Amino acid sequence: MRFIPHSAADVQQMLAAVGVASVEELFRDIPAALRASGAIGLPPGESEQAVRERLAALAARNDGARHLGFLGAGAYPHFVPAVVDNILQRAEFYSAYTPYQPEVSQGTLQAIFEFQTLVAMLFGLEVANASMYDAASATAEAVLMALRVQPKKPRVLVARSLHPEYRQVIETYVQGFGDVELLDVPFGADGRVDLAWLGSHVDGRTAAVALGYPNFFGVIEDLRAVHAVAEAHGAMLITATGEPLSLAIVQPPGELGAEIAVGEGQSFGVPLSYGGPGVGLFATRFKHVRSMPGRLVGEAHDDGGRRGYVLTLATREQHIRRERATSNICTNHGLIALAVTVYLSVLGKHGLRRLAEINLERAHRAAARLCAGTRWRAAFSGPFFNEFTVRGRDAGAALERAQAAGVLAGVPLGRWYPELDDAVLIAVTEMHGDDATGRLVEALGG
Repeated sequence: MRFIPHSAADVQQMLAAVGVASVEELFRDIPAALRASGAIGLPPGESEQAVRERLAALAARNDGARHLGFLGAGAYPHFVPAVVDNILQRAEFYSAYTPYQPEVSQGTLQAIFEFQTLVAMLFGLEVANASMYDAASATAEAVLMALRVQPKKPRVLVARSLHPEYRQVIETYVQGFGDVELLDVPFGADGRVDLAWLGSHVDGRTAAVALGYPNFFGVIEDLRAVHAVAEAHGAMLITATGEPLSLAIVQPPGELGAEIAVGEGQSFGVPLSYGGPGVGLFATRFKHVRSMPGRLVGEAHDDGGRRGYVLTLATREQHIRRERATSNICTNHGLIALAVTVYLSVLGKHGLRRLAEINLERAHRAAARLCAGTRWRAAFSGPFFNEFTVRGRDAGAALERAQAAGVLAGVPLGRWYPELDDAVLIAVTEMHGDDATGRLVEALGG
């Protein structure tokens, strides 16, 4: 965006309109000492070319600018088509605020409606909200929703293989509910939840079972089996998907029994941006819609039969009686949700599946190359999509050597799992061709 300063004539015209003679007089109510200390010591102006070159040189000092990255763990490098940013930069979208007045917000409301439709299709469920802050808050809200739906059941079983940061947010959210009990579900040698342990701990007091799909280790859980255990005791199944591209190739959680499915939409048209912003995806069955957090955009028709869009459900206390409110989350990440909508619309279901196949092929090929030597071995035997966990001797030192060679090879898991202090989580997407995976294997000594 170009900066075009006001001319001297423009300034005088504005000052005359407010009835003052000078800019100094405009700020006379501010104490003089504060005005003097507020001066900014800026260097002399430079040409646009010089400024661009200076900023490019500063940007080149960032590690990410010269390192090849295989970091995942909830944020994934994917190609973003130019059309996504082109749509986002339209003034009517990037400057839009909450659509309180539907008669002047039809474009924004329709974009949100389309987003909801796409998310519901992705998860295989009947209704989705207008987005949430991120996957972590969406997962915590899903747990609170399950407790609302089944208020006489104070226990929630949370898989240890769920993203550790999602688990931390859940713990923070339920701190205000003294009678809520969270139990960690262990994982087995395949990286999936321990079904035997789960079966012995789910009971009539269990409101929900929450797990990752795929989980934090990249392993695809057996949702059908977990649902069977949960359903036997009337517990709801909650899934959290950090890499939603996987849903283009694995069976949607709604078709496998999930009552609530949440996820992170960053993979769909949103750059990594040093960890944010993201956008939370949230879907459920229609019978639970009044317990769902956030807001819902619906389609309506006027008396002339013309289609229009309105906010049909908003469950924040400013909209309804406090005792009926479900969540204080109200404002969705509108611009990021729009990026997701444009991205999914451009790729379509066939393009999305093909992209998922490319991710699957490249990740499995990279894992096979890395584990062909003697240094690294697969940490888990369960199936994975585009992210996998390996174990090897001196894993920390190997990661440091790889970084020195310009490769951010993966995320060490010992930070969250002491028993996996020799394990590394690696993500491979369409951004990593054979040359890139070759550098990965070489840098890790595979």
